[in-house]
Amino acid sequence: MMHTAVGWHVELEFQEDDQRTRAAALVRLPDGKEVRANGYASRHHTDSNQPRVGEEIAGARALNELAMKLLTKAHDEIDEASGRTSHPIAL
Repeated sequence: MMHTAVGWHVELEFQEDDQRTRAAALVRLPDGKEVRANGYASRHHTDSNQPRVGEEIAGARALNELAMKLLTKAHDEIDEASGRTSHPIAL
């Protein structure tokens, strides 16, 4: 039987204007560390103004960067604990 030991809450905040959306992602880990990432989306001048779409693109890009930073953190911790250099972890 599997038990849930921890839960993570990811926060996303957005800043927008008519042409650009910025997403900031943050996760606080049980070890006390925080991992932050950003994502951006730009609207082409011929596209209609759809803020939700900009949020989805910028948010996805921020979460993708956050995932890569978490993979790198885990990879570094594996290397530190094992005393060797392991193969990179990739998506």
